[in-house]
Amino acid sequence: MDRMLLLQADVTANREQDRLLLRRYSLFGPPGIIFFDSRGREIKGLRVIGYQDADRFLNTLAQASGP
Repeated sequence: MDRMLLLQADVTANREQDRLLLRRYSLFGPPGIIFFDSRGREIKGLRVIGYQDADRFLNTLAQASGP
C-alpha cells in the first residue's frame, strides 16, 4: 500500500454533505471502499462493500496496486 493514498470520509453523522457524498458514489452507507487510479478514475469491479476477510482483502489490494 506504499504506492496508495488513503482518503477516509466519516459519514456516520449522516449530515446533508454526508448523504450527498454517499449519493455521488452510489453508496448506501459505510463501510465502503472505492479504489481510484492515478488519474482519479474509479477502478471498476474493485469496490469493497461491507466486510472482507483478510485473504480476500489482500487479493483486492493486489488487484488495485496493479503489476
